[in-house]
Amino acid sequence: MMIEIDDKVVSTELLTEHFCCDLHQCHGLCCVHGDSGAPLLPNEADTLKQIMPQLRPFLRPEGIEAIEQQGVAVIDRDGDLVTPLVGNAECAYAVFDGPVALCGIERAWLAKAVDYRKPISCHLYPIRTRQYTNFEALNYDRWGVCQPACKIGEERKIPVYIAVREAIERAYGAEFYQKLCEAHKLLEQQEE
Repeated sequence: MMIEIDDKVVSTELLTEHFCCDLHQCHGLCCVHGDSGAPLLPNEADTLKQIMPQLRPFLRPEGIEAIEQQGVAVIDRDGDLVTPLVGNAECAYAVFDGPVALCGIERAWLAKAVDYRKPISCHLYPIRTRQYTNFEALNYDRWGVCQPACKIGEERKIPVYIAVREAIERAYGAEFYQKLCEAHKLLEQQEE
């Protein structure tokens, strides 16, 4: 089921399904597995070009090499703008802490070396967005590597939209997030 909020069409699964990311369980496999890199907005590719000098100390040599060869962003086989990969495997911006993949861009942000946190598509995950002519769709993306996050989210009763609140507010603002909260309350009332 879908609901309309402003110019967005939102899957009710964002309100009813549960999620709580735990890197110790999944090891950040979302940065490693997949057919292509993380989706990027055109302005994010521009930002990555501008901040690349500040990012370099936070990236792996293999990632830097992939970025130098392919660029800060590439077009994948579906025609989407995405981050480059290292050897058709992990994101070029991924770094590793033991077996756990982390975002080098976010590490630079945490160190206050850059003002840009990471691609909004990564920050919003497991929400995937798609822009249409008259609206933007927000959907819940199920991926096997996130099974631990689904289990923990279910145990803790954390809906997807609450798990990624910070990202939703970054992307769409606090007012939009409040409208999601209101929609969740209405949905719960209807189920009673």
